[in-house]
Amino acid sequence: MEKIDTHCHVVPEGWRKWCKKLGWDKPDGMPAIPAWSPEAHIELMNKLGVKRSILSITSPGTHLKIGDFELTKRITRDTNAEIAEICNRFPDRFGWFASLPFPDVDGSLEEIDAALKLGASGFAVMTNAQGYYMGDSRFDPVFQKLNDHNAVVFMHPTQCCSLDNPEADKPLAQYPTPMMEYFFDTTRAVLNLLSSGTVTRFENLNFIVSHCGATLPPLVERFARFSTLLRSGEELTSERIKELFRTRFYFDLAGMPFPDLIHGYLRIGDADRLL
Repeated sequence: MEKIDTHCHVVPEGWRKWCKKLGWDKPDGMPAIPAWSPEAHIELMNKLGVKRSILSITSPGTHLKIGDFELTKRITRDTNAEIAEICNRFPDRFGWFASLPFPDVDGSLEEIDAALKLGASGFAVMTNAQGYYMGDSRFDPVFQKLNDHNAVVFMHPTQCCSLDNPEADKPLAQYPTPMMEYFFDTTRAVLNLLSSGTVTRFENLNFIVSHCGATLPPLVERFARFSTLLRSGEELTSERIKELFRTRFYFDLAGMPFPDLIHGYLRIGDADRLL
């Protein structure tokens, strides 16, 4: 069976240099930015029987200096161009998801056009951008434009941060963020997209959720009950949420879903929506 990997990360040299320069050389509590080359990646693909990989950068994304939108636009544009060049060298093996300079709305609108001209397969968006989640109404113009292009939106978890104090430490800082916080932030992002009505307003979008739904499965019923009780935003029954998961969302199998997590997912989603 031919396999396509939709959750795999590229480390462009330009992005690596910016990360190191701006203090992200140990992103999200990990020991280092890993080594990467297209040749080594293809060697691993061959070993694992993967025909094609859709590349994207991982957390922290491209907003590497808080509040500096001009720098973020520059880093995003250069990173996308470098990934496009890598994919052009290996067109039979790689596609890519472009980054956007969230939380900069105007910059993101510009970058959508630029990335599509470079051949992006979709867009990789971090689960939050300086504490603003994707369902925030400020991002509606971006999702409208993505909707106009029938875009695929791949959401990747990142560290949750405080808007009031972006320097604040994360909970249980002694543990790397990917160990558990990634799963919680993915859940926040998906519930925010649903409750804000972003998913149902922009009907042409398809979303890819990382890590087999993260901690969503046991919370669907609780979230649905509160959605009905609070009557704020869109009211969503658990049946409606599961219907949206079956029609508007895909869920990838990164992040060690076996042997346990997969059982929770199959209670809320269909196997044919797994990537």
